[in-house]
Formats: sequence, structure tokens, C-alpha cells
Amino acid sequence: MWAFINKLRSPKWFYAISAKLQPFFWVAAAALILAGTVWGLAFAPADYQQGNSFRIIYVHVPAAFLAQSIFVSMAISGLVYMVWKIKVADMAATVMAPLGAAMTFVALFSGAVWGVPTWGTWWMWDARLTAMLILLFLYLGVIALRGAFTSRDSASRAASVLAMVGVINIPIIKYSVDWWYTLHQPATFTVTGRAAMPMEMWVPLLIMVLGFYSFFIALTLMRTRSEILRREGTKRWVQDLVTGQPEEKR
Repeated sequence: MWAFINKLRSPKWFYAISAKLQPFFWVAAAALILAGTVWGLAFAPADYQQGNSFRIIYVHVPAAFLAQSIFVSMAISGLVYMVWKIKVADMAATVMAPLGAAMTFVALFSGAVWGVPTWGTWWMWDARLTAMLILLFLYLGVIALRGAFTSRDSASRAASVLAMVGVINIPIIKYSVDWWYTLHQPATFTVTGRAAMPMEMWVPLLIMVLGFYSFFIALTLMRTRSEILRREGTKRWVQDLVTGQPEEKR
């Protein structure tokens, strides 16, 4: 583990290894999202209560899962940066925030669209809805802090602290349906119990979730590589990449 952490200290190593991993996750994301979309929209049966309106679940649930996971990843990256001063962790946290905010917005918007035929309204101050809205504000706060300081280190520290403090909102989102009366249904998937829907419905949902996570990893790798080039632009190895001249020949 420590050997891996030491490797992460090198932006050059991460830039090289991410180039090898990135194509795999792009292909996986495209294949999984295509398969899940076709299966979920064309072949999964309609819900016996909601009819075809339930199919928005194939976007809403993956987006909501990913929105929460990205914030947890940002908090972990912030902790790694604060404790071990690993710059790549801060770079990754920087590029994750806009995607996390986008996924939170998609989850809120798709949930609002789903709420019209299901609840008869676009919005209610439901516990989980409110916690998800707070999550969006947390993302926007992290993004704002990144641009509020002239010192990059100060901005990184402030954003990391907000992410580490704000991560307490994630279990609130997760367990709000158990702690309070809420319009949201309980979890579809549990570790110990059976899925709350037929297999022909939850399998494409699982495929979509995996596809969204593959997309997140691929995009994070790509944008972290760009962030590395931006921050490390004065380093010799980056200049070698730009000029296309091997380091040993310079």
C-alpha cells in the first residue's frame, strides 16, 4: 500500500498509468450504458403501478449513486492531500467537483420529472430531496472555494476541509428513508435482502450504474491528466511531452 501511495506522489507516473487505463473505461462506459439503455427502455417490463414512467429510474438512480460517490471520493482525496501532500489527489478532487455537481443536478431534475406522475408534484421538501439539494450546494461551495483564493494551496485546503465536513450529508441521504417519514421508497438493493424489483428490471439498472461509474472513472482520468499538464507545465517531463523530444536526448 505504501509503495502505491509513494507512486501516487509522482504526477508523471499517474499520467503514464492513466493513459493505459483510460481507453478500457471509455469502452466499458459506452458498452454498458448502451446495453443498459436499450434493455431498460425497450425490453424491461412496465411497472404494475407506475407504468412506463418508472423507466426514468435508469437515469435517476445511477446519477444519484454517482453524485454521492463522487463527493465521498472528493473527501477521501482531500484527506490524502492534507495528510500526505499528494498533489495528484488534489488534482483529482478538483476535476471531480463539476461532474459531481452535474450528476446531482441530473438526479434532482430527473427526480422532479418522475415526481409529477408519481407524487403529483415537481418538488416536495422530502428529507432525501432536501439532503440532495444540500449536496448540490456543497458541490457549488467546493467549486467556488477553488476560485476564491489567489494561493492554490489555500484553495485546495479550504475545498478539502469543506468536502471532509460535508461528507456527513451522505449517510443522511442514504438513511433518510429509514430515519424519517419520506415519500421515497426504501433502497432497491440491499446487501442481505432481495432486490425490491423483478430481475428483468434491476439487471439493466445495475448495468446502467456500472456504466455511469465507468464513465466517471474515464472522465476523471482524462481530466486529471489535463490538470497535471496545466499544473506541471514548467516541469521537464511535461515540456518533453509537448515538444515530442525524449528526455534522454535533450
